[in-house]
Amino acid sequence: MSSAVDILRNYSGRKLRIMEVCGTHTHEIFRLGIRSLLSENIELVSGPGCPVCVTPPGFIDSAIELATRHKAIITTFGDLIRVPGSNSSLAGVRKDGAVVKAVYSPLDALDIARSNPDQEVVFLAVGFETTTPSACIAVKKAREENLKNFSILTANKTMPQAYKALQGSADAFLYPGHVHAIIGTGLCEDLTREGVSGVVAGFTAELLVKALSMIVEMSQSGVPFFANAYSSIVKSQGNLAAQKLIADMMQPCDCVWRGLGEIKQSGMALKDEFAGFDAVKKFKLVPGEGRTNPGCRCGEVLRGNCKPCDCPLFGKVCDPLHPVGACMVSGEGACSAFYQYAR
Repeated sequence: MSSAVDILRNYSGRKLRIMEVCGTHTHEIFRLGIRSLLSENIELVSGPGCPVCVTPPGFIDSAIELATRHKAIITTFGDLIRVPGSNSSLAGVRKDGAVVKAVYSPLDALDIARSNPDQEVVFLAVGFETTTPSACIAVKKAREENLKNFSILTANKTMPQAYKALQGSADAFLYPGHVHAIIGTGLCEDLTREGVSGVVAGFTAELLVKALSMIVEMSQSGVPFFANAYSSIVKSQGNLAAQKLIADMMQPCDCVWRGLGEIKQSGMALKDEFAGFDAVKKFKLVPGEGRTNPGCRCGEVLRGNCKPCDCPLFGKVCDPLHPVGACMVSGEGACSAFYQYAR
């Protein structure tokens, strides 16, 4: 590891811009003090790899409609409860009497549906390839048990199209290890032929330093590159069982990302045969674009166009207790990382 640290400390070449696609990478790099090891010629920028952060306000508006107009029990991972929609948040409508419950997995939401057979229970399925299989498993079990009061509102996203949408935003990507444990490395290898470079990284200090030093070294050739610095977990073919489960139950769809807009075929929706468990179809929702606070620069942060501290709201009217934007809410958000570690 010492030689890898030396590479990062002593680098004196052209300015390198590396995007941490994954929000967990952003937090761990801060928490572990890795930024203090970097030469001034290495710049780290955050990307869209926080699923809560890239969930658009229109999705929150739909969840609020389910909770208020349709009186459904909303179940979700905790961070999403405080993300602002156009006019309120799930936390806000819960104060007014809506039923919103934090759960640890979609299977917890199934338990709530079993215990409340006379009430509709909706799980907010937000996440990338790592969490999509668990939402599929929940729907599969609900179908097997004929639980007609359970459904999911999907905001599941896939990373491949996002990488392409961000092409040119950095010299190299620090690819998220958990995503590629599911989808494999073929995509990354293909992207090198389009001029996109990157290294798949794990989450410990040693693995992160190793991956960053590999990016620095491989960038010197001037040739697009890819390397897997997390080979103990990430295999070239990925997790075939998880891939099959998703392919059997879901299909690609166009999807809106906060900050990136609509990215074609970057979302995942339940296939028609599972329509009874699709909250949009079940409740005839009409998803809208939603509105964000005009002063919030979360979208630019997610594109790597600015740092959280460049936002005029950061640390003033926007902080973890009073978040204006999703990037300050999420435990994987860049704004929360900068607020916690870099103020």
